Parts: sequence; C-alpha cells; structure tokens
Amino acid sequence: MLSEPLPATLDVRKAAARGVSVKGVIQPSDLSRFRELLADDKGSIAVDMAFNKDDQEHYVIGLDIRADVTVTCQRCLQSMPLHVHAVNSLGVVWTDSQAATLPGHLEPLIVEEPPCNLWEVVEEELMLALPTFSYHDTEECRRGTLAFTDEAPDEPAPVDKPNPFDVLVQLKPGEKKI
Repeated sequence: MLSEPLPATLDVRKAAARGVSVKGVIQPSDLSRFRELLADDKGSIAVDMAFNKDDQEHYVIGLDIRADVTVTCQRCLQSMPLHVHAVNSLGVVWTDSQAATLPGHLEPLIVEEPPCNLWEVVEEELMLALPTFSYHDTEECRRGTLAFTDEAPDEPAPVDKPNPFDVLVQLKPGEKKI
C-alpha cells in the first residue's frame, strides 16, 4: 500500500507536458464532502494519476482511485466496509467551449487557474463512484437486526363480536327480520 500523501495541488499543464505520474494516499477525513457520505473517518484512499498529452494535444489525466471506507447499510443502519474503485480519463480544459470539443471518451475537467486541486478531483470521482445505496448481505443484516427485535406477544384468540352493521339489514326494505 502507498504511504506517501497525494499532493493537494499540481499544475496539470506542466505535468502533462512532462508525462508525470503521481501516486499517493488521502485520508477520508481530508475530503469534507465525501466524508459526509461515510459512517466514520476510518479507511484510506489510494490514488494513481498519470498526466500526459494525447495525439490531438489534449491534456489528459488518467485516474485510478481505490478507496476502502466505511458506509452505513441502508437496510440495518449499521456501519459496513465498502471498497470503491474509480477509473476515468479526464480532459483538462480551461473553458466550457473547450470542454464541448473534447472527444467522447474524455470527461472534461475545467481548470480555470493553475494549479489544479487534485484532492477535489479525487473527491468528485469518489462521490460519483459510490453506490446509490449500500447494503450488507441479507443474512448479515438479519443477524444484526435480530438483537433489536422482541418476540411477538401472545395475542388472545379473536372473540366473535356481533357486527354493528347487522342493525342496518333490518332497515333495508323487503328483508325484514323478526
């Protein structure tokens, strides 16, 4: 596992021109918006970024992010470990009009001013890669929720009560009971 921290910022234009690769780790607590989606601060995020220029001279970032974090199971509301893996290719542009001209296989990353905040890029990719809902296996959730359930109380057998609407039958014309 990587142990060097990922730099927070980098001039992606210079890095792509040189063909630089950057690897590092981030703690979930360092990414405030991503942290809000987690059950706790435990875990780690390993990031591998490759900067280069493609054949059409676009600045490209190849991302490979692996995160082991703890989320809340939406069925039993207990914490559970989750492995998140995000792989993407980003085309670095400076305006919306440049983003519109990128090839379809590149996702636009608009960087208005260098340096680019790498942690924000990682945070966005992780938020997109998280499943909408996280669940334990059904059996694991059942074991976790059994501790919170009581046995059903013994209910007395239903007593035959007279139907309160039987009186209305007597009021109906042609069907009088004596």
